[in-house]
Amino acid sequence: MPTTRKVIIIGSGPAGYTAAIYAARGNLAPLMFTGVQSGGQLMLTTLVENYPGFVDGVIGPDLMETMRKQAERFGTDMIAEDVTRVDFSRHPFVIRSEGATHEAETVVIATGASARTLDLPEERALMGRGLSTCATCDGFFFKDQNIMVVGGGDSAMEEALYLARLGRKVEVVHRRDTLRASKIMQERARKHPKISFLLDTVIESIKDPKTGKVTSATLRNVKTNEVSEHLVDGLFFAIGHVPNTAIFRDQVELLPNGYIKVAPGTTQTSVRGVFAAGDVADFTWRQAVTAAGTGCMAALEAERYLEAASSQA
Repeated sequence: MPTTRKVIIIGSGPAGYTAAIYAARGNLAPLMFTGVQSGGQLMLTTLVENYPGFVDGVIGPDLMETMRKQAERFGTDMIAEDVTRVDFSRHPFVIRSEGATHEAETVVIATGASARTLDLPEERALMGRGLSTCATCDGFFFKDQNIMVVGGGDSAMEEALYLARLGRKVEVVHRRDTLRASKIMQERARKHPKISFLLDTVIESIKDPKTGKVTSATLRNVKTNEVSEHLVDGLFFAIGHVPNTAIFRDQVELLPNGYIKVAPGTTQTSVRGVFAAGDVADFTWRQAVTAAGTGCMAALEAERYLEAASSQA
């Protein structure tokens, strides 16, 4: 029989590590599944300047490693495996990984969301080196420079408007001849003197992995097949995110967009004792600091749930 843990945390990143730190300090002896690729989206970034406490900024993977060590210091057990299946229909909850089956009195889901990209071969080498999926996170690095935004929805317009306050110019690339964004967002973007649009256009390739930074993008008009190269310093994907909720689809209630539904002002899911923190339940802010905040909330809510259950036993 597997040992029943008080708290099992699924996923790492700012939300998962913060939940682990708080749960461990609360003597809950948490078990964390960091996943084969631990650390979340910050593992794909270079300098992070908007996380409090770092005057000169901090490298994304370094920040995640610091959080990991802090969680371990207080007694968090970590398994570098992906969770493959969960069963929240019974209590204790059942969590299955590639290596074993585990039980938990409470669960914190912190599996995050993955940004959609174009799946170009250059992306891995250039992500965090001029290529980004978050204007709020990285826009500061491109003051008075040439910026390109890929996308045609409200998120793309918001990113373009934000980046236009910083950059020299912003080109919005969209594969269709019309934008999907709401009329009011389109009007705001079209009226901005720094923003221009390249419709019916796709990105064929990004340069230059050899130099280790974005220098230009090769574009193709889908109607004329005309190919052109545009000099660009910062390239931002704004084509949406996919919440990492596949294994929870039949276990907790999801919103129509696939994110986990939580009770307003809490991290409580539709299953008592199961909590969701970070980007897996947040499709609005998606910041490291907000993820860390909800990780704290989830751990404290799990602690209160356990205390209440103990007093009723």
